[in-house]
Amino acid sequence: AGAGSVTVAGLPVGKRHMAEIRRRVGIVFQDPDDQLFMPTVREDVAFGPAAAGLRGAALDAVVHRALERVGMAEFADRPPHHLSFGQRRRVAVATVLATEPEILVLDEPSSNLDPASRRELADVLRSLDVTVLMVTHDLPYALELCPRSVILSEGVITADGPTGEILADTELMARHRLELPFGFVPGSVA
Repeated sequence: AGAGSVTVAGLPVGKRHMAEIRRRVGIVFQDPDDQLFMPTVREDVAFGPAAAGLRGAALDAVVHRALERVGMAEFADRPPHHLSFGQRRRVAVATVLATEPEILVLDEPSSNLDPASRRELADVLRSLDVTVLMVTHDLPYALELCPRSVILSEGVITADGPTGEILADTELMARHRLELPFGFVPGSVA
């Protein structure tokens, strides 16, 4: 047990492929304030593509498209710190989408969001045409957005399957100290 190989976007993980893997994978941190540091939303979203050499109209188009994808296009000229937490999280997603990753990794995407912001982010994530990988303890959010779930315990995969089946396995859940919210029934979500 524990033996095997790891590939990301078809590439074996190792020094030789790390630069290419980093190009293909975009990470959205748990705290958007760790990701947003420019004077305006537009400049934050432009940062990655500009660093990769994009300029002028091509850069403007990539920034506009990324902001449109997260429903934040009209906030392009606002300072990020003037936005709500949920809006900042969506802008953080846009900063990563602007680099056109194949895989979007989100760390606890629903944390600290009010119900409306949670719903808006879920709608955004559902609409994306990239592979979305979420690290989360928000099990109802996982059930809503992820057809497949993997449970990691001390760095080892201990379960891998359809999210609904994993959440309905009470013995597995108890063994890994995973708890559903009071009254939440996994089978109740279509």
